[in-house]
Amino acid sequence: MSEATRGVIVSHAAVAEALLAAVAAITGVSDALVAVSNDGCDSGALAERLARAIGDKPAILFVDLPGGSCLTSAVRLAKGKTDVAVITGVNLAMLLDFVFHRDLSPAEAARRAADAGTRAIRTPAA
Repeated sequence: MSEATRGVIVSHAAVAEALLAAVAAITGVSDALVAVSNDGCDSGALAERLARAIGDKPAILFVDLPGGSCLTSAVRLAKGKTDVAVITGVNLAMLLDFVFHRDLSPAEAARRAADAGTRAIRTPAA
């Protein structure tokens, strides 16, 4: 793939900004992800924010919840685009994996990030 895939964290309130800051602090990588919040906007404004964040680049939209305005807007934007993937249930583990595998296609990077995020969810033994 010629252009690195962009990650867009889509969330309610300031969740996206907090995840973005954590990834940058851990990895030192500050250009792989952008944060988009639905705070203070309707679905039309959120769609505009997402379109600006993606631009004309291949992208993965990392959405906070598997329902609601963030997911609806992300899915609507990605519909019919082969270079945009959507993942719900964003967590730090999947974002860290993504940052180091942006050279993959959006579909491949999304599968890999989702696997990493799923593996990170555990109930530790007491």
